[in-house]
Amino acid sequence: MAEALILDSEAINALARARERGVLAERARAILATACERRALVRVPSPVLAEVCRGSRFDAAINRLLLGRGIAVCDLTRVISQRAGEILHKGKLSSRHAVDAFVVATALEFDSAVIATGDEDDIERLAAPFRNVRVFRV
Repeated sequence: MAEALILDSEAINALARARERGVLAERARAILATACERRALVRVPSPVLAEVCRGSRFDAAINRLLLGRGIAVCDLTRVISQRAGEILHKGKLSSRHAVDAFVVATALEFDSAVIATGDEDDIERLAAPFRNVRVFRV
């Protein structure tokens, strides 16, 4: 049974910029440590990178995070993309929330998943129909 931790943009920023994020960084590190103890896969949907990356000069901390801790970036597939569209439709949200929907759709690729997020309200709304997805606030 594959278990995964899915990181959204706030979780990535908290982990990559821990000095600036204080308590958020502590929460994100605790969630990541628990995932590692459980041997869960740690994944970042590729659209999240569009929210956190701002060019090579600004991205060093993000790149360091993604290189060394077993955190893998998940590319979008047709299945994940179409599922995200369905999730948006069922949640009655516009495409403005597409990245959140991609996060939830990526979580559904696993038997069970936890989403670490700073956008708890929207993610919970989108993930509500799915019993195998839990949401933790960073």
